[in-house]
Amino acid sequence: MNLTEKSTENVEYMIEQIKEKLRVLNFGAIKASHFDEEMYEELKELYELVMKKKSFSPNEMQAIAEELGNLRKGK
Repeated sequence: MNLTEKSTENVEYMIEQIKEKLRVLNFGAIKASHFDEEMYEELKELYELVMKKKSFSPNEMQAIAEELGNLRKGK
């Protein structure tokens, strides 16, 4: 997957990968449609950070959830 291109498909892919990596049930409310391409670079940075780590503390998971909330449309 070429994540250098801003696209709806790439946004969807990154969101799903973040949710899968974190394995947290309360992320179910987060959908790719909540994000637009304006925040693509920020989302990509968050995606890359999440993919690099093997595990997350509760505080890190909370911070990631908050950051995803900040990146949502209309914020």
